[in-house]
Amino acid sequence: MIRAGVLGGTGYAGIEVVRLLIQHPETELCRIVSQSYAGKKISEVYPSLMGICDLECSALDADDIAASCDVVFTALPHGASKEVIPLLYEKGLRVIDLSGDFRYNDPAVYELWYEQPHSHPELLKEAVYGLCELHREEIKKARLIGNPGCYTTCSITALAPLVDAGIVDNKSLIIDAKSGVTGAGRGLNLPNLFCECTETMKAYKIATHRHTSEIEQELSLLAGEDIILSFTPHLAPMKRGILATCYANLKVYHSPEELVALYRKFYEGDPFIRIYDAGSLPEIKHIAGSNYIGIGLEVDKRLNRVVVVSCIDNLIKGAAGQAVQNMNLLFGLDEGTGLMSAGMYL
Repeated sequence: MIRAGVLGGTGYAGIEVVRLLIQHPETELCRIVSQSYAGKKISEVYPSLMGICDLECSALDADDIAASCDVVFTALPHGASKEVIPLLYEKGLRVIDLSGDFRYNDPAVYELWYEQPHSHPELLKEAVYGLCELHREEIKKARLIGNPGCYTTCSITALAPLVDAGIVDNKSLIIDAKSGVTGAGRGLNLPNLFCECTETMKAYKIATHRHTSEIEQELSLLAGEDIILSFTPHLAPMKRGILATCYANLKVYHSPEELVALYRKFYEGDPFIRIYDAGSLPEIKHIAGSNYIGIGLEVDKRLNRVVVVSCIDNLIKGAAGQAVQNMNLLFGLDEGTGLMSAGMYL
């Protein structure tokens, strides 16, 4: 059995990691670290786990974690992970980080978008960007995984086949994305209170959202050139889910059927990618509660523009599920182990 620990296990992403691990057939959940709830059972914090997981939360003790676990999931705030992870990494643990601290190839990019120095840039050279569909082989050999962000997973997978094939104008890329409120985390924040975000929708962090830099990094690698794109996130009145509508100008006309065939070839063998037939588009309720990605597209003939719609659950494929998928690869398991459940739909 794989012995696992979760740091920051009482946040929304952390508790989803906990939920997935306790039903994973090859994993034993050994530690849940929470500074705020140390000494309390996780089932006291989340009563949905009562009688299923009554493990007591503990304060961080790197030596105890190293002695008790084979892999650690760090669901800590950005900035905190880069201070804690080096202690765990030097003790030989495999670490899957759900923050943004180890997602970048260039520390200067991290420092620009996160507006703080990276205290351990040497570890960025050891980290692998944990988007399984693009970096599967590198992930298998790594000890430190930078688990991708939720908007980035949805957006990169939507555009990757087009950029990789070189059939779109890379200067024309636009991403319009909507996220459920859980994407903002569990902390109290006035704009995320029920009466502030229900029955409304708003754009935020236009041209400044940190996930822009991740999307540009990964698409630039596929394109073999620097890509700069426009990304606008929106807060939608739902608990979970992301829908990204992505636009790209085609260099020459391709029919929807041709592009669907391109996508299916690009993602052949990827168990969690669902490519919709031409004329069909994914919806949040098709994937909510699952580790699947739904991708559909249409071509605007008047503008010779492809419009790609991609959906994920921001807490599963956009965080915890993807992290468990990475764990499966790290330990030589089938990457779908413990993750093949259908979405909730309702």
